[in-house]
Amino acid sequence: MNNPAVELTGLVKTYGSTTAVDGLDLRMERGCLLALLGPNGAGKTTTVEICEGFRRPDKGKVRVLGLDPVKDSAALRPRVGIMPQGGGAYPGVRADEMLALVASCAANPLDPAWLLDVLGLAAARRTPFKRLSGGQQQRLSLACALIGRPELVFLDEPTAGMDPQARRLVWELLAALRADGVSVLLTTHLMEEAEALADQVVIVDHGKVVVEGSPHALTLESGEAAQLRFRARTRLDTGLLAAALPEGYRVSETAPGAYLVEGAVDPQVVSAVTAWCAQQGVLPEQLQVGRRTLEEVFLELTGRELRA
Repeated sequence: MNNPAVELTGLVKTYGSTTAVDGLDLRMERGCLLALLGPNGAGKTTTVEICEGFRRPDKGKVRVLGLDPVKDSAALRPRVGIMPQGGGAYPGVRADEMLALVASCAANPLDPAWLLDVLGLAAARRTPFKRLSGGQQQRLSLACALIGRPELVFLDEPTAGMDPQARRLVWELLAALRADGVSVLLTTHLMEEAEALADQVVIVDHGKVVVEGSPHALTLESGEAAQLRFRARTRLDTGLLAAALPEGYRVSETAPGAYLVEGAVDPQVVSAVTAWCAQQGVLPEQLQVGRRTLEEVFLELTGRELRA
């Protein structure tokens, strides 16, 4: 139990002339929920597939629960749960049949009926997989990953296609797993999900780790509130507002009528913003002082251009 849940050292994986993972180092402690983030093509999926034993690295050391996921696959498989995006079930199989089949392969499975109920699938238990909604398919895939009481779970976009109620249910379940000491490594494009759930965030790009830390540490700048947001009429002169503030502050209209002031925020800055708005005959609404969001950190580090 002293071994970390996942430990990667100098991981390299290439496909022809393309380097998918380029000397990546990562350490995930037991009982931790780690969110592995990155734009498309950053190397997330390859990294996770190597941890799961589906791919061999070209270079580097991989240890999952202290074992080599390829050489020790037989010993490791019963201790790990895997939830691929897209479900992976037979199209015609019923939800309860699929979960019962997976449970039959586990030494000490959870009760399938109980797990279907917890995940809101009891009413759909006799529905063929192909007739389930996208969110229901995702929840069934999650149930299959958890039925064997794993020590470590790999989740790929676990709430993709889910409505807000189902997403919150899954979040609560993942928090309960972590509280029970289960290690969870998830990939997600939902920054809100990573910020709400993760103990540790690792952002990768071009096959390398660009930053890691807790969501709080990554979004906090120098221990101070780093931004002020407010709403007002569209197309205010952000240059004039920036000129009314101390040097070094940035002002932008991030969406129509949504304004962001970036820089250390103190009472004087708040007063300057509201005074400037008063001079323009503008009433600022929904004024909020806070930290950067994880999404803003992500875009700052990986860029705003679209990836294929």
